[in-house]
Amino acid sequence: MWLERLSTDRIERQLSPAPAEQSPRIVVREIKSALRIAAVNEAASKRGLNTGLALADARAMYPDIKVEHTDDHADLRLLEAIVDWTNRYTPLVGLDARDGMMLDVTGCAHLFGGEDAMVRDIVRRLRAQGFIARATIASTPGAAWAVTHYGKPGVVEDAATRATLLPLPLAALRLDGDTVDALARVGLKRIADIVDRPRSPLAARFGAILLQRLDQAFGRLNEPITPRLPVPPYMAERIFPEPIVLESDILLTIEQLAAELAHRMEERGDGARALQVTLFRVDGAVKRLSVATSRPMRDARVLCRLFKEKFSVLTDELDPGFGFDVVRLAVTNADSLAADQQHFIAPGESSDDVADLIDRLGARFGLRRIIRYVPQETHIPEYAVAAVPAREAQDMKWPAVEPPQQDSIGPTRPLRLFERPEAIEAVAEVPDGPPARFSWRRMQHQVARADGPERIAMEWWRDAEGRALTRDYFRVEDQTGRRFWLYREGLYGREVERARWYLHGLFA
Repeated sequence: MWLERLSTDRIERQLSPAPAEQSPRIVVREIKSALRIAAVNEAASKRGLNTGLALADARAMYPDIKVEHTDDHADLRLLEAIVDWTNRYTPLVGLDARDGMMLDVTGCAHLFGGEDAMVRDIVRRLRAQGFIARATIASTPGAAWAVTHYGKPGVVEDAATRATLLPLPLAALRLDGDTVDALARVGLKRIADIVDRPRSPLAARFGAILLQRLDQAFGRLNEPITPRLPVPPYMAERIFPEPIVLESDILLTIEQLAAELAHRMEERGDGARALQVTLFRVDGAVKRLSVATSRPMRDARVLCRLFKEKFSVLTDELDPGFGFDVVRLAVTNADSLAADQQHFIAPGESSDDVADLIDRLGARFGLRRIIRYVPQETHIPEYAVAAVPAREAQDMKWPAVEPPQQDSIGPTRPLRLFERPEAIEAVAEVPDGPPARFSWRRMQHQVARADGPERIAMEWWRDAEGRALTRDYFRVEDQTGRRFWLYREGLYGREVERARWYLHGLFA
C-alpha cells in the first residue's frame, strides 16, 4: 500500500476549519544546497508540479503557491499510526520506505468479503480519514509494489502477474535512479526488455541487485515481510457490524476471546504470561492495553478480571468515540503449563489465591512493583529470605521449607526483621547470660523476661577477615511489655575478649 501524498495529507488534515476547495500545496526538501519539491498535493499535481522540481521554478510559475518544509519525524509517526490501524486486517504489517507499507493478507481476505472487497475497504476508510492511498494485492511483495506505484491498483491474479508486470517501467522493480538511467541509455526501459535476456551480462554490467529485484517480483526469490510489531503466538479477534462503546461489552468480548485462546493453548500445553488487547476505533484510532501474569495461566475469567483492573486505573479515560468495531486479544508471551491433577475441592475454591492476588495487584501497579520473599537455603537470619519480583518468584524452585505449626518446638522469629542489625549497649549479669538492661536509640530498656540463648554459628565465608563469629540470640521483654530479638556476637574467652550486642528484630 502506498500513501502517495502522505506529507501533504498530514498538513491538510491539521487545517481547521477544512477549506471548501483544496489549494495547491507543495512540501520542499533541501537537496544539494537547493530546495526541491519532495511532495505535492492533488491540486498542485493537476497544475503540473512534480517532485524534484526546484522551488524557484515552482514559484516562478505559481507565485502564490503554499510551501511547507519536510518533517520526516512527523511523517514517520503518522505512518506508524496508520500501520497500527492496518493491523485490523492482518498482524503482519511492515513499513516500506517513508510512505508505504507491506501487508501479508494470506488467509485474511475472506474475513472482509474477499480480496477485492478488502482493497476497496482499506482505500475507502483511509480516504474518509483524509489520506489518498493506492493498494494492490499480488502474489509477491515486489509485484504488489510495482503495480501500486506504476500500474493500475487492485487485485492481480497469480496467472496474470507476468502479463501485468511486463509493460511497467524498470523503476517498478525498486531500482535506484542511477541504475534505471544506465539501463535507459542502452535502450532498456521496460520490464519486458530484460525479463528474457541472458542473465550473466545483465548482472555483470548493472549489478546483481537488478536480477534480485526481478526474481523477487516474479516470485523466483522469496522476500519476507518484517512486521513492525512481533507476531503473537496466539491471537483471536471479533469484528462487529455495529461498533460497541460500553466497557461491559468490551470486557465480555475479552472473556470470550480469552476462552477461545485458552482452548488453543491447552492443546499445546501452554499458558499466557503476557497479554495485549487492541481496540480499533471506527475513526482510525487504536488503543492497546497490556497485562502480565506471575505464572502461566489460561483461565478466561481470571484473565478478564486482570483487564478489568487495568481499565479501572487508566490515567486517561478509555474514550470509545463512535465505538470500536474490532477487538483483538493476543498472547504476547506464552510459557509451558502442564495439566494439573484435579482435587476434590468445593466449587469456586482455588489453590492459587495468592497468585491471583499478585496478578490483580500487578495489573493495577505493575508486576515489577510487587515483590515476594523467597526462602533461601541458609540458617543465617538476614540471608534466610530474598526479596525478588513476584513474577520471577513464581518461576523459582523454592527449597523444601515446611511452614511452622502452632505446636512447633522450633524457635520463634520476630514479625519485623531489620535489614541490618543495629548495635546496642547491653549489660548482662553473667558473661554468657541474657542482658539485664540495654540501650537502643538513646532509650534505656529494663529487661523483665528473657528466653534463650539460640546459638547460630556463622558460615565461615561470611566474614571478610576470615573470622566466623558465633551468635547467641535472646528473646527479651522489657518492663513495658515490648519484645525484642537481640543477640551477642562472639563467645567470651574463645572468639572475643569483649562481646558486642545487636538488636535484630521486633515482635508484635
